[in-house]
Amino acid sequence: GETDSALLLFISIMTMFMSGVVAIFEYDLKKIIALSTLSQLGMMMFSISLGLYELAFFHLLTHALFKALLFLCAGVLIHGAGNTQDIRSFGGLSLNFPLVTVCMNLANLSLCGVPFLAGFYSKDLIVELACQYSWGIFVLLMMFICLSLTVLYSVRLTYLSFVGPYGGGTSISVCESDYSLVGPVVILSFTSLVSGPILSWLNFPAPVLIFLPAFLKWGALFF
Repeated sequence: GETDSALLLFISIMTMFMSGVVAIFEYDLKKIIALSTLSQLGMMMFSISLGLYELAFFHLLTHALFKALLFLCAGVLIHGAGNTQDIRSFGGLSLNFPLVTVCMNLANLSLCGVPFLAGFYSKDLIVELACQYSWGIFVLLMMFICLSLTVLYSVRLTYLSFVGPYGGGTSISVCESDYSLVGPVVILSFTSLVSGPILSWLNFPAPVLIFLPAFLKWGALFF
């Protein structure tokens, strides 16, 4: 009933918020990605609490593809950086792992909902329909805050792993010549590019019509 969906709404938003905040202060590579999974599960439950079941399932599928890619990239990085999971000992890995860097950034951008990557098709739809379902300003504000938290921990992860100063761990750059490691990464990168539109064509027989004021329409992209 109404109270159940309100309770689910509250719990899912709190889950998204908590896992986003914790991921920003975490240094373990796999824990960051696991917490990011938790926040996306909150997103799916949020979608269910609004009654958008098909949309939650669609987000589950697209998210599974690019999150698997993230975990595989993390595995290659951990293996290549001398079996350490601490991202403080990473840094500047884009020189040693150019391909994995590209694929991981692709997955991260997809997770953040950058337009026309897989995550955008499901996540943006959930956000815009939630805006259409006007649950009140608090819910919308919390949802947008959780979106920006996702972007924050993704950017932080990318910066500390690939861009920032070298952390002093041992780096082996022969990982990318091992096709059994890099092959699945490349295949999943392709799916995290094209799975959004393809799955949305398969899932939704009719296009979804959304009417929103301009500031809400731009809200998701802005955050």
